[in-house]
Amino acid sequence: MRRFLGMLLFAMFGPVALVLLSYGLYWVVALVEHFTSGHGLPPTYGAAIANVLLLMAGVVMTTAALLTVGERKWSAMIQNRIGPNRIKVFGTSVGGIFFLIADALKMLTKENIEPSQRSRLMYELAPMAAFAPSFVLFAVVPVGPSVDIAVGTAVHKVALQVASIDAGLLFVFGAASLAVYGTALAGWSSNSKLAILGGVRASSQMISYEVSLGLALVGSMMAYQSLRLEEMVQAQGQLLWGFLPALGVFLQPVGMLVFFASSFAETKRAPFDLPEGESEIVGYFVEYPGMKFGMMFLAEFIEVVVLAGITAAIFFGGWHPILFEQTLKDTFGEASVAWAAICAGAFLCKVLLLCWLQLVIRWTLPRFRFDQVQKLCWKMMLPIALGNVFVSGALILLDGSLHLLAAVGLVELVAMVLLTAAASKKGEVPAPAHAAAHAAPGH
Repeated sequence: MRRFLGMLLFAMFGPVALVLLSYGLYWVVALVEHFTSGHGLPPTYGAAIANVLLLMAGVVMTTAALLTVGERKWSAMIQNRIGPNRIKVFGTSVGGIFFLIADALKMLTKENIEPSQRSRLMYELAPMAAFAPSFVLFAVVPVGPSVDIAVGTAVHKVALQVASIDAGLLFVFGAASLAVYGTALAGWSSNSKLAILGGVRASSQMISYEVSLGLALVGSMMAYQSLRLEEMVQAQGQLLWGFLPALGVFLQPVGMLVFFASSFAETKRAPFDLPEGESEIVGYFVEYPGMKFGMMFLAEFIEVVVLAGITAAIFFGGWHPILFEQTLKDTFGEASVAWAAICAGAFLCKVLLLCWLQLVIRWTLPRFRFDQVQKLCWKMMLPIALGNVFVSGALILLDGSLHLLAAVGLVELVAMVLLTAAASKKGEVPAPAHAAAHAAPGH
């Protein structure tokens, strides 16, 4: 009951807190931009510095750090355990939040035991090579719309996005592909059979799924005719048939499914966690102690946040609130900071929901065998992604207004739901008689 009330309060006040946080972020970026322009520097310098510190070092890192505790809490709920509650201050555990401090202290003060036969330079570089590519991916994700904010007599155009570059999604593909160097180097440079086995597994898995990951987004690029994420988000604000938002999930449901599954495999989390097979004592960072291990560990949770951000931007309308959007726009005014803060708050809510979905998948599905991982990629994901590219291109050529693409997308969504329901019903196994007897009250 206590846990249910806590979740209810979080669901009620969490979105409000995110909107207030976004409101503050807009004003801080505007003030920093005003400060730099007042000292003779281009105002974009101030916006870029503020967005890097606030969005990437603040929002992304904080969310990733909180997810390390959130995953323990959620896995405990799924497995009917108590979860992290041993560290208390003044008699309260505050939802296990003190574990963050304990984890940081443990990693910083742990004895630094390293393999004597390691390749020193590569061994030291690998954690950064694994961490940095994941971290920079969020730079092109638009958190909120741009809005004019007056500070003194000057008016500044403020957007919660670190970099708006023409390459857009190509930057995402390029930066994501660099992460494989970190895992390969970590496994090889440790000079350990168990580490190199994990490194080889990680490299083959990540390179394989990059192909289907890239192809899955080609349909969205064609539909929105842009590589820029912010333009894709804006395009999703238009209405089809006067009532249906042109969301990526309606236009490209197959692309979304392939992209999400392929990206999930890139994060190397269960059911794709063969590179870190804990039960097999295999892992590309199995020989890393202390904070070096912590960087690789945190990189996985950053990938979770980045995956949620990119999925929300391309397939779920980005910063568009969707629900009651026109009412909110009319109430607060499209050019107001309040409206921009509501949009940014809506985006952060979507990111948190998608992070939660990844935690559920992580603790629900069993691990694949390695041959199953490769078959899923090359025999299922890749042909489906290629077929989706051809079908989407043909539909866009036939009807450039996207109505035909949306109609086919809705049919695909319904088919997915029916197939999932049929598969889950087929997979139900009647409980044996002795199990039913054990489940009976009083047994």
